Amino acid sequence: MNPRLVAYSRQLHCYLVPSHLNQHLLLQSYNSPVHLIRDFARIYMSGAKRANELSSFPRLLDNRQPRKKKKTANTQRSEGSIDDVRLHDIQWLLQESRPNNFEPPLEVEPLPPLLTQIELSITMLSSTGDGLAVSEDLLRVYVVPFSVPGDKVLAKVVKHFPSHSTTDLLEVKVPSKDRQDDLVFCKYFGKCSGCQFQMLSDDYQRNHKHKVIEKAMANFSNLDPSLIPPIGEIMPSPISQGYRTKLTPHFDGPRRGGFKPDAPTPDIGFQMTGRHFVLDIEDCPIGTEIVRTGLKSQRKYVRDNLQTFKRGATLLLRESTERNISSIDPNASLPPYKELKTCVTNSKDFVTEWVGAFKFTYPAGAFFQNNNSILLNFTNFVREQLYVPPTSDHRGESTDAYLIDAYCGSGLFSICCGHKFKSVMGIDISSQSIESARKNAEENGIYNAKFITGNAEALFADVDFPPDKTSVVIDPPRKGCDELFLDQLLKLAPRRIVYISCNVHTMARDVGWILQHATGNNYMIEKLGGFDFFPQTHHVEGYAVLSKST
Repeated sequence: MNPRLVAYSRQLHCYLVPSHLNQHLLLQSYNSPVHLIRDFARIYMSGAKRANELSSFPRLLDNRQPRKKKKTANTQRSEGSIDDVRLHDIQWLLQESRPNNFEPPLEVEPLPPLLTQIELSITMLSSTGDGLAVSEDLLRVYVVPFSVPGDKVLAKVVKHFPSHSTTDLLEVKVPSKDRQDDLVFCKYFGKCSGCQFQMLSDDYQRNHKHKVIEKAMANFSNLDPSLIPPIGEIMPSPISQGYRTKLTPHFDGPRRGGFKPDAPTPDIGFQMTGRHFVLDIEDCPIGTEIVRTGLKSQRKYVRDNLQTFKRGATLLLRESTERNISSIDPNASLPPYKELKTCVTNSKDFVTEWVGAFKFTYPAGAFFQNNNSILLNFTNFVREQLYVPPTSDHRGESTDAYLIDAYCGSGLFSICCGHKFKSVMGIDISSQSIESARKNAEENGIYNAKFITGNAEALFADVDFPPDKTSVVIDPPRKGCDELFLDQLLKLAPRRIVYISCNVHTMARDVGWILQHATGNNYMIEKLGGFDFFPQTHHVEGYAVLSKST
């Protein structure tokens, strides 16, 4: 905590803060003495004797962030952020809750003071994993983490925004019929921001994620509903605990000067729900066994070597798997083997991962899907969506089909799906990823694949595949594809596009952009759906299969 901020807050507390607020809230709402003094000066210059209204103290009201540069016209696209998604749900819920003849009252009841405890009835589960409750006057929504539709809860008001208020869940007074608290398997659940759904069955979680994709297409694609096919079932994860092969706990430290010799060990873990604090986590049961072991050893390493850290740090824990073949059976597609697992903590070291019989090696800090248990079913599904003409040679391999793996990373789709095609090209702007993909293709005997480092402005410049026989798989980061990439994709005009996304909202935005573009209106959405890569969380991996009419 900034000592100057603490000192100023003590001196100004009696002048600035209404009686129902306290110094702790003041410190939580301001992260800089400059901002605190600025608001004090504004109130003083206005002639106020005391800040009796919340509006006199804006950071307690809306926790506004420093101004950002205005976006240019070329970047006016929804980013599918948590705030964007939650706001869509809030606006929809308010509209659905109000009768057709609803008129706001002339005199609005004052908002409950911050830190007030209120009772709420949860009516909806948002796409971001929080329960939502509508106020009695139908003017506001209260966001309650770890709650379920049907719950009646006691919550504490934390922050007010124009259309909603955020709260902390204090108690479930009457549980929903869908709540199953005996399913909770982590002692940090309810405090840690990592999981939201441990009190819900796997079926309930997948049904909710199905609705999340439906809402994403409705709210972010800007498409006529007639163009959006029914959402397919969410592919389940074979395991719902102990599945994460990567964890990144972190800890905070001093801004300068490093840790002093007598400094206590900081909290090491993940962000606390609704707070900018680190929650100390000794064990994370959604991690694989070796990753959980690695967490314990890394916590000890930080304790024993605290003075070597100049500031806070993020720790990397990544599972690596080696297979030792126990016997050779020429008739077996995958001979018997024993697995040796280790936890890699250096981002520059290489890890090994297996997807069925395919072996992948890549730097520990590089992107790779973090739930190995679902990867074989996942890649098999993607392969089935790619365009392959009916004619094939006597070996069953396609003689005239082509695959482009954009954002190819270490070559997951190129290698797991590429053997059906005459030629495969993996493209990424990271030269390190391309080097890993080349080595992985050679390791797995994929000789029809070529990997190139693409230029963002001319990503497909070296592609000479016939468009009407080409499929493109794209798996972009959470922010989705930029318009420059989508323009190039439409100029390439492949026969089929399989869009994989860790953010179904930016996927919906990009799919809508394609179908509404002048050169993309000959595409149609064949399939939509998702994969439950991250059970116990609100995250859902989505897919969209687009085909061009011929």
